[in-house]
Amino acid sequence: MSVLSMSIIAIHFVLLLVLCLFGLHRLSMVFRWFRYRKHLPKQPKSFEQLPRVTVQIPLYNERMVAQRIVDSIVKLEYPHDRLQIQIVDDSNDDTCELIAERVKFYQQQGIDIEHVQRANRQGFKAGALKDAMSTATGEFIAIFDADFIPHPNTLLDSIHYFTQKDVAMVQLRWEHLNRRSSLLTKTQAIMLDAHFSIEQQVRSASDKLFNFNGTAGIWRTSAIIDAGHWSADTLTEDLDLSYRAQLKGWKMIYLNHIPCPGELPADMNAFKTQQYRWAKGGVQVMLKMLPTVWRAKIPFTKKLESTFHLSNNLAYFVMLIDTLFFLVPSLLLRDKYDFLNIWWVDIPLLILSSGGHLVYLYWGQIALKRNKSRALVKVPNLVMLGIQLAINNSKAGLEALMGRESEFVRTPKTGELQENVKPEKVISMVPESIKRYRAVAPKGAIFEFVIAGIYAVVLMWAINHQHWFMLPFLLLLTVGFVTAALHSFYHHYQLSK
Repeated sequence: MSVLSMSIIAIHFVLLLVLCLFGLHRLSMVFRWFRYRKHLPKQPKSFEQLPRVTVQIPLYNERMVAQRIVDSIVKLEYPHDRLQIQIVDDSNDDTCELIAERVKFYQQQGIDIEHVQRANRQGFKAGALKDAMSTATGEFIAIFDADFIPHPNTLLDSIHYFTQKDVAMVQLRWEHLNRRSSLLTKTQAIMLDAHFSIEQQVRSASDKLFNFNGTAGIWRTSAIIDAGHWSADTLTEDLDLSYRAQLKGWKMIYLNHIPCPGELPADMNAFKTQQYRWAKGGVQVMLKMLPTVWRAKIPFTKKLESTFHLSNNLAYFVMLIDTLFFLVPSLLLRDKYDFLNIWWVDIPLLILSSGGHLVYLYWGQIALKRNKSRALVKVPNLVMLGIQLAINNSKAGLEALMGRESEFVRTPKTGELQENVKPEKVISMVPESIKRYRAVAPKGAIFEFVIAGIYAVVLMWAINHQHWFMLPFLLLLTVGFVTAALHSFYHHYQLSK
């Protein structure tokens, strides 16, 4: 066997091993959850006098949810003389008029609420939050995106954790207003449930570095400033600031027992837009902060956990590289050199790489005491959704690695609350001018067909060599990528009409 042939097979297995490590890390989260599942942050002392809090609501062209968030946020149970509300509005459509009308209405009732606007969107969400802080009067800043509806007692339940002087931020657990609206929202909810109930819980309880999720959290104003303030050089300003603050010595707390409901993206294009931003921003923060993490005087276990945390968005990219360049050549070389009987290596790696993620997602439902059988039934949907994100998130990771910048694209929301209401129906009930709120279908349908073709070739190869145990896995991948491609083409067609 030539050096080139050996190199191709070796690289294939190295890439599989990398994917296996990501899967094992997810599995380790589940095992660590058993240790920390009952952990609650130390019961805080109470402030003798409640501190002044500024609530910031950043939004951009959120007509569908603008009035709802303003009407909800004024219901927060907190002394009015200790509360300031800022609607941080970068909109350039009639959202501005809606906000202005509601703000004026509540100002006339004596509520300290202001409509903060800028002449441009410089810095996007990070820039808006930073600019608004120049007029913020709160010792603490609570941030809620426009599609969230915090419970009235949210501030009173969480503010006292800041009696600990070294706490920079407390993060609340997301709940989902439209969880049962569709199969897509149900599947998304399972993914996010695992992130919060397992990932955030374990990292916070074990004193590892974790992140503010961009909304449903409260920051100490001085910690934001001390950490270098909001920065717009990545698409995930929340993750970036979280790491900078913790590396400066600040602590953060995750409150799994305090939920804050928000709205999930109601259609696939909006969901892909959100995932693209999170994936690209995550890799950008990895490139920016990981060298600093490894230079920092923190325990090795923290550095290792942070490495997995910041690099996990590259898993799709690694899978794509292996599929495009090494999978088929490695199979042909095995065939040529009669080197076929090494599936005992492939299979464990494949099971660990994918199975670890599925166990992690399923266990997130157990952690929140949700219905186990319903969660088990959703496992195929989780697999299919993961396949549909493959090209989208791979492209995001590649662009970040190449240093290619892009605009912060908001995730369109419909304002739906009731169950079984399709997003298309919600959109159809609003004026034609608002239909631009629909997300643009991400590009990648051609690549999805190409990937489907590659897996179809591998499927035929497996049938020819009678590797029957591989057929279900390969068939699922082939069908998944074909479905993803057809879905992309369909939405491009819908948006072109």
